[in-house]
Amino acid sequence: MTNASRFKMSQDRLDALKEELNYLETVREKEVAEQIKEARSFGDLSENSEYDEAKTEQGKLYSKIAELKVLIENAEIVDNIDHDAPKDTVTLSSVVRVRDVEDDFEETYEIVGSQEANPKAGRISDDSPVGQGLIGHRAGETVVVHAPAGDLTFEILSVENA
Repeated sequence: MTNASRFKMSQDRLDALKEELNYLETVREKEVAEQIKEARSFGDLSENSEYDEAKTEQGKLYSKIAELKVLIENAEIVDNIDHDAPKDTVTLSSVVRVRDVEDDFEETYEIVGSQEANPKAGRISDDSPVGQGLIGHRAGETVVVHAPAGDLTFEILSVENA
């Protein structure tokens, strides 16, 4: 399997996915099966909206279970990968404070694997244009990031690595 089909995540994220999968396969699957059983007891399935809803829910559940299994089977546990990089160099799991040179505002990002990205919370993927543009650079450098919305110029103010 190639690296492109691996999903980078922390051990905590993998543990959370395993926990969710366990819940869906044990508790939730039984709940949905019970809903289907109850809906069948209402009679004619051709005009039984409860049965249709329960079957739809079952399909969504099985789809989610399959998705989680793929994520878990292809998980690549990452931490601060480049332990030999200087402490002020942006790597995976770095917390980076940058200043947008053009708009003169500061932003703080944590560089994470794609499965843990949450841009609203300042957690950006190492696969994103900004993540890719920052990795490998050091505090004090100015970098140009090629983003879909256009080029962005950031000055890296500080880098914290665990």
